[in-house]
Amino acid sequence: MKTGLISVASAIVFGLTGLATASDVKLPGTLAWSAYNTGTTGYNQSVAIGKALKDKYGVNLRVVPGKNDISRMSPLRTNKVQFVANGGGTYFASEGVFNFASKAWGPQKVRLVMSATSDANIGLGTAADANIRKMSDLKGKRVGIVRGSPALTIGAQAALAFAGLTFDDVEVIEFGGYGAMWKGMVSGQVDAAIASTVSGPTKKLQASPRGIYWPDWPHDDKEGWKRLNEVAPYFVPHVATLGTGISKDKPYEAGSYPYPILITQDDQDPELVYSMAKAIHTEYDNYKDALPAMSGWNLDRQTFKWAVPYHEAAVKYWKEIGAWTAEMDAHNNALIDRQNTLADAWATMASKDLSEEDFKTEWMKVRAAALEAKGMNPVWK
Repeated sequence: MKTGLISVASAIVFGLTGLATASDVKLPGTLAWSAYNTGTTGYNQSVAIGKALKDKYGVNLRVVPGKNDISRMSPLRTNKVQFVANGGGTYFASEGVFNFASKAWGPQKVRLVMSATSDANIGLGTAADANIRKMSDLKGKRVGIVRGSPALTIGAQAALAFAGLTFDDVEVIEFGGYGAMWKGMVSGQVDAAIASTVSGPTKKLQASPRGIYWPDWPHDDKEGWKRLNEVAPYFVPHVATLGTGISKDKPYEAGSYPYPILITQDDQDPELVYSMAKAIHTEYDNYKDALPAMSGWNLDRQTFKWAVPYHEAAVKYWKEIGAWTAEMDAHNNALIDRQNTLADAWATMASKDLSEEDFKTEWMKVRAAALEAKGMNPVWK
């Protein structure tokens, strides 16, 4: 494992590209991010940050909406956007699992710039008229998932696992996008769906005749949380006081993970990554009041030890302001080693002439073996 915040090779790259100094922010006149559909909290927060960057630096930030993980990640891979305001799909992309286990994708060397952890949760919202007051009440109900979005699908599976349920115990209704799924909640096609508690579409459900209800994932239910984390290890217990139908007086005890998570590719221009991290951090006061959930971007809400590594240029900035520790560095380097292990394993798949389904099956075996050989937990096999 590497020691220190930045390897010698990376330091050379920074020198060659003229990395911005601690007092400089160097951003191009036009930038592009992708995010979830218009109206979602990820999209709205991206727009709010874009306005602050426009006011301060004259940057035009174009936010490209995407209905699922693949459609948000594709423009990053083709350099049509420089960053993605992403969710749990970041983890699946890094790991090369689910939709990213296909021949066209594989494990992606995505890197974090920063993230937001607000007073909201990522939970399973339900229509109040479905009378789902505790998680076990979901048995036999209709649960929405989004085609091409493992983050939303696995989130739903994890929520069900909390109650000892699987997709076999419910009626799974598939949609083409997040917005369509929540329209289905309002129209009565489904009874439950994953969302951030501050997501715009949840307000439409609350305002509809159906109403909204968030059944708790009690934190003292250790077995329930064990089952949930076996499906989605990136969820952590969290109490929301912000969101549709939620307040400090009516908190929601469930779980969350950072969202949005601002990511880029590992080979993204270091100067751009450094400047983006600095700009978003230093301009916080100029966008924090745009939306209640913007508090998640504050420095004290950053999750510097998550499941996917940070870009080395972002690490350089966080180190400069004293926010990055040796423990974080060790954690980050271990995650980079994991991504490199996955990349090496993926390279062995190039010569395998298999059908798409057989390819995925073989890849998951190769992936698990490579990780286990390094003493790493594959999570999925």
